[in-house]
Amino acid sequence: MPLSEHEQRLFEQIERSLAEDPKFASAVRATDPRFHAKRRMIAAGILLLAGMALLVYGVAISIPLLGVGGFLVMLCALAFGVQAYRRGQTTDLHAVGGTASRRTRQRRGGLVDRLEDRWRRRPEGDL
Repeated sequence: MPLSEHEQRLFEQIERSLAEDPKFASAVRATDPRFHAKRRMIAAGILLLAGMALLVYGVAISIPLLGVGGFLVMLCALAFGVQAYRRGQTTDLHAVGGTASRRTRQRRGGLVDRLEDRWRRRPEGDL
């Protein structure tokens, strides 16, 4: 249902007042999973470059153990970056204070999901 003109004006006024509050903006940014995921992805990129440099350096000076170590650093950085990217894409709902959160799931329609739904919808007195 669309908002009425009056509700839209009130909503825009609330948005402007919240945008002007730097303390609120920093609190929301600090609890935003996308903000943390972006930082982790940047760190993973730096680790990936460091691992690549270590790999090339190990090959250049003929120390295979150093090259293998560089490859392992690259592999771990890549796994860390993928994990951070996936966490940044989830639809987590966080309270501003960070005290309450709820994770929503996408429906796949599998057997386990249907059984879980039935378990949640059961009458409480049946135990």
